[in-house]
Amino acid sequence: MSLNYYVIYKPYEVLTRFTPEGNKSCLADYFKVPRDVYPVGRLDYDSEGLLLLTNDKSLNNRLLLPSNAHEREYWVQVDGAVTNTAIRQLQEGVQITVDGKPYRTRPCFAEIFAEEPFLPPRNPPIRFRKSIPAPWIRMILHEGKNRQVRKMTAAVGFPTLRLVRYRIANLTIAGMNPGDMRQLGRAETLKDLAI
Repeated sequence: MSLNYYVIYKPYEVLTRFTPEGNKSCLADYFKVPRDVYPVGRLDYDSEGLLLLTNDKSLNNRLLLPSNAHEREYWVQVDGAVTNTAIRQLQEGVQITVDGKPYRTRPCFAEIFAEEPFLPPRNPPIRFRKSIPAPWIRMILHEGKNRQVRKMTAAVGFPTLRLVRYRIANLTIAGMNPGDMRQLGRAETLKDLAI
């Protein structure tokens, strides 16, 4: 069996799977890959950005194992003038709910972007309100609980408006647009993922 590796830029409002559900778009609407290739991990329907597709089951297991704690970098646009206090709270860890139980997030890296990061426009765009700022935060996590970034920004008082996963380990979506796909070799993939 030949092993295949792809990095994709998952568009907004696309399911992280190849089978449709109701009238929602899925990966098959954008990406043509061999039938045995699947996404590694998940990226919410209302989030966008980097997703790895492969038929390498051992990679899937190694990447998703919590003890491997790979860096995941997110670019997050939030609702309101985010404060340094909120950033410090994100860095130190906040209380969220996971599977109906309280969970304290692990310490992470968080900073406010000095200027808006260069990203392709979202379709449809976020709602724009002239009187309320919508700054961007860069967050680097070593864990990936369900909807964690959104829950974290909400916990410090700044709901997420747009969420883009920019990087996993050394793999990024730099120079890519929603719907783009890059095929990688095995050695390159393992090197970039530091496995």
